Amino acid sequence: MPVPGHRIFRAAWWSSNLLLAVALVSLIYSSAWEYSVRRYLDGFSDAIVPHSLPAEQKVEAILNWMRIEPSRAIAANPDALARRDPEMTLNYRQLLNVCGTATNAFLNLARSSDLQVRRLLLLTPDRTTKHVVAEVLIGDRWIVVDPAYRAILRDAQGRSLTRKDLQNPAVFAEAAGAIPNYPHEYTFEHFAHVRLARLPLDGFHLRPLLDAVYPGWEEAVDWSLMLERESFLYLVLSAAGALFFLMLRATLAWYADRRLRIPRFQLRKNALRAGSAFVSTPEIKE
Repeated sequence: MPVPGHRIFRAAWWSSNLLLAVALVSLIYSSAWEYSVRRYLDGFSDAIVPHSLPAEQKVEAILNWMRIEPSRAIAANPDALARRDPEMTLNYRQLLNVCGTATNAFLNLARSSDLQVRRLLLLTPDRTTKHVVAEVLIGDRWIVVDPAYRAILRDAQGRSLTRKDLQNPAVFAEAAGAIPNYPHEYTFEHFAHVRLARLPLDGFHLRPLLDAVYPGWEEAVDWSLMLERESFLYLVLSAAGALFFLMLRATLAWYADRRLRIPRFQLRKNALRAGSAFVSTPEIKE
């Protein structure tokens, strides 16, 4: 009769196997989903952005497509639309007129056109979002693009501007004045790439900890891809889950073999034995 500790181990063992199987199925599904989204975006961007153009002209081509208002669907209830689904953000007029989803649409098309991009949140002093724009790497400069206003922010000489340039009030006023009806409160004193404050309990106060442990963490990883594309977020989560449960299973296997000394189903050994039996020549007994 198995001892209570063995019963607990067997429950943990089979639970980890079940969760690993679920994570692997989720990984396969999310991989197929992300692949189909990328194929869709590649086809969409090929239709509006010639790949032979220089980087800044590719940006202008995307903004021009957003600007000319081709035939687009109008949703009776825009709030019901999936705002992190590229097929929705690219095809519904209401979403292309909102800064967050317009920026998502721009980032997806820009990334599919081989541009290096990221989103930038403009914040109030109390760290609530007042506007969302994009940054595009042109040469060695991250220039600011406002997809909601279909514009690259430029100074009076036509030079594209970076976030640091726009922190100068005089430069920002010059750039904003060149864009019709551009709100002058969309300043760049406070900004973020990731809004941890949206998490419960003020983001668990993670920002000061992350800033202390890994300065520059916001710009070290392309967080915007996970935050703007649901399929990629699920792909990352399912991959992390599969890795975690694989490590947990390996730890439990070591514990069963070295500590508890109890038999368990060894998947690799049985798979190798089955493969060997399948490919080997059968012995014929006289």
